[in-house]
Amino acid sequence: MSEAGPRRSFFDLWSLVYDLPPVQWATYWPVHEAVMAELRRWQCGRVLDLGCGTGQLTVRIASELPGCAVTGCDFSRGMLEHAVARAAGLRSAAVRWVRGDAGRLPFRAGAFDAVVSTEAFHWFPDQDAAVAEMHRVLAPGGLVLLALVASPSGLVASGLHAASRLVGAPFYWPTSDEMRRRLERAGFHVLGQKRIFRLPGGMLLPPVLTRAVRLDEARNAAAPGGRATDATTARDPRCGRS
Repeated sequence: MSEAGPRRSFFDLWSLVYDLPPVQWATYWPVHEAVMAELRRWQCGRVLDLGCGTGQLTVRIASELPGCAVTGCDFSRGMLEHAVARAAGLRSAAVRWVRGDAGRLPFRAGAFDAVVSTEAFHWFPDQDAAVAEMHRVLAPGGLVLLALVASPSGLVASGLHAASRLVGAPFYWPTSDEMRRRLERAGFHVLGQKRIFRLPGGMLLPPVLTRAVRLDEARNAAAPGGRATDATTARDPRCGRS
């Protein structure tokens, strides 16, 4: 999907109710639990939370994984204002906030060991550009964790997208296979995808956590046929390079 996304004002308004416990319980907390479990296992030193919203997950990473330097990036000024307030008690080096576009990230190449994005990717108007930017800002072997609703079929994905455009807040929930193919085209090796249980809407449209790593192009180029054959680079759960 490559088109204009929702206006910034949509997310600024959404930030006013984003932190309400019923919203967090129904939408974000189960996904955050799954992402935190992966980050603990991989022990990444530099983490980008892309589409960080009000910083719920960003601050949790900084608080529970003290070895991490975390950057929260969001399109909405309103979301980031809430995030800054949330992080007031943290040490200044633990987290920073940046306003930016997922399709044109304001970071240097190889700046992060992990990129996480929870319930935000479907809002990105150019999802291929967003994945390409994740690849660019990750160091080789870096981890990407994408969690969002997976449409059960392409027909459902297209129908929901069309309906969202009619109400002025376009989004696109890709199928799990579509997400896998998108990441592989961008140069990632997909480690796995798993459903995340949550209520109530998750029973019909469950979120899926996709885990992938950026391949080491130098090693893969040396492999027969230039294909990804380095299992160590693709699967070793140690990506901290701070």
